[in-house]
Order: sequence, then C-alpha cells, then structure tokens
Amino acid sequence: MNKRILIPTDFSQNALNAIRYGTKLYGNLQCDFYLLNAFQVNMYTLDNMRVPEPGESNYEAAKRQSEDGFAKLKAFLDIQNENPKHSFHTISTFNSLLEAVRNEIAKKDIDMIIMGTKGITGADSVAFGTNTVNIMEKITECPVMAVPENYDYVPPKKIVFPTDYKTDFKRRELSYLLNIAKMHDSSIHVLHIKKGRELTKLQKNNKALLEEILHGSDFQNQSLTDVKVQEGIFSFIEDEKCEMVVFVNRKHWFFGSILSNPLVKSLGYDATVPILELNDNT
Repeated sequence: MNKRILIPTDFSQNALNAIRYGTKLYGNLQCDFYLLNAFQVNMYTLDNMRVPEPGESNYEAAKRQSEDGFAKLKAFLDIQNENPKHSFHTISTFNSLLEAVRNEIAKKDIDMIIMGTKGITGADSVAFGTNTVNIMEKITECPVMAVPENYDYVPPKKIVFPTDYKTDFKRRELSYLLNIAKMHDSSIHVLHIKKGRELTKLQKNNKALLEEILHGSDFQNQSLTDVKVQEGIFSFIEDEKCEMVVFVNRKHWFFGSILSNPLVKSLGYDATVPILELNDNT
C-alpha cells in the first residue's frame, strides 16, 4: 500500500520547501501526496453566525484563487518532480486548517503530515508558525513533521531522539523513526539529559524496552549531565551535526514545554533541522 502523506500549503515558498523535503525523504517509496489548501473568505470566519455558501461571489472568488494556486503548483511539480513512484492529489476546501487536516486524516487514512514551519504570513520573530504549532499540539492521529524555512534537503544520516525514559515506548509509534533510519542508513542518537541522579527502576525498564525496539538499527545511547533540557538538545544537534530530531509527544506536554519555549530563539536554534513529532495515542 502506498504511503499517504498530507502536506498543507498556502502556496508560499516555505510550503513548497516542505513538499520538496517530503518527496526527497520518501524518494524510494510509493507515495500519494495530498496537497491541502484550506481557504478562507474575506469578511467571513468559521465563527460567524453565517458563513458563505458555494455560489456566492466571495466564496467563488476565494475558491478560484485556491484552484489557481494549485494549477501553478501542479505545473511546477510536473517539471520538478519526475519520480514515477509519487502521485499528487489536490484538496481545496473552505475550512480552518486544523479541521481540514482532521477531516483529511479520517477520509484518506493519512500516515504522516509534513508542513513548513512558517506560512505566507509568518513573522521573522517566530521560530514556528502558528499553524504549525497548532497542528503539532492538537493532531494526535498521526505523526507531524515540521520542515524549517529555507532548509536544503540532506539525507538524515544522524537522528537525535531525546527522552527522559519516564514513560514506556511502543513499537508502533517508533516504526516511523525506524523506517526513516532504514531508508537513509541513519544512526539514531538516544539522548538523555541527566539531572545528577541514577535512573529509577522504571526508567531502567523503559530504557531496556527502547533498546529492544531499536535492536537491529544503528543506535547509541548518549547523555548529557546537569544542563537544561532545551540547551542540551540544541547543543547536541549542533555539535553532532544531526539532520533530524524525533520525539514522542507524551500527552502533548513535551512540545509545548520545549519547542515553543522562548528559549528556542535565544539559543539561536530557530528550527534549523526538521522535527518529527510522534504521538502517543494511549
């Protein structure tokens, strides 16, 4: 069965870069790429008592703009992407991006979402765009990958997987990490930020479980001591020249406490490598 990847687009360069990254990352797999544009109508919002109906001038104008954007994008992709393993499908819908994404996940049985970190209205002072943060914090049905603005694709030969070992691991959720590592002959760097204490019995059990799941892949355990979690992760990425971060978003606290923290900007990190968020659906 083909891999089904949903890529939201506002036709910005950043969104186009996410498409490029996804097609190269999964260049050797049969893939269906669903390109989604959730368009809005001037002077209307989904919170209004009345929303525009198909046939009304404002609605049709916004729909035409979305369809024109897809016509240009498809023409570009036909020239740039000649991979016979890849098929592109366009979805134009009047909806909020979050609800549109949820609908398509259910309809198309989506395996993964890939999106840029900023949209066409992204502010330079924001490391992750509002839409990206919203999707990563609220979508739990499938993994979400954020591709930094202007990131030039390189195969992810080194992947950092930060963990505190405080919760258990599941083969299903880690299969995405293992598949990417297998495709690109990647090494997985399991990074634990220690606080000067020995691992508890629970942490040791979870570590053993993780090692069992990763057995057969090229992985290594690494640790940093007495540094702040954010600083440790980002300095490790820089020092080890990692090309991807993968983490499990337990109950959606990890992303909120680390990646959307203002410390991200002060470290000068500003999303320099793609970040894959795996979801704990339990």
